[in-house]
Amino acid sequence: MFDIGIEKFALLLVLAVIIFGPDQLPRVARQAGQTLRQLRRLAANATSDLKEGLGPEYADLDLADLNPRRFIQKHLIEDVDEPRQVERLGAGLHGRGRAPYDTEAT
Repeated sequence: MFDIGIEKFALLLVLAVIIFGPDQLPRVARQAGQTLRQLRRLAANATSDLKEGLGPEYADLDLADLNPRRFIQKHLIEDVDEPRQVERLGAGLHGRGRAPYDTEAT
């Protein structure tokens, strides 16, 4: 989820000790953990309420599929059969090379 190496984690820990002090740090960490659990619970409840409100025809709805990148990948790129077409489609999306509908070069 987060790309934090050991060096960055150590730096964050030192900053937390400096800002909150060694005696207040356990209390702050406990409160942060409780807040994170509450946010996760809230998100899970919102997701289940949304699925329940949509009805049984949307029971298999995966909200991650609504991410624009994943949506494009699922509906455009997975439908392409040949690897060459995938390369051309990617080049067309990034503005490099020919567009995927350019048939003169084939």
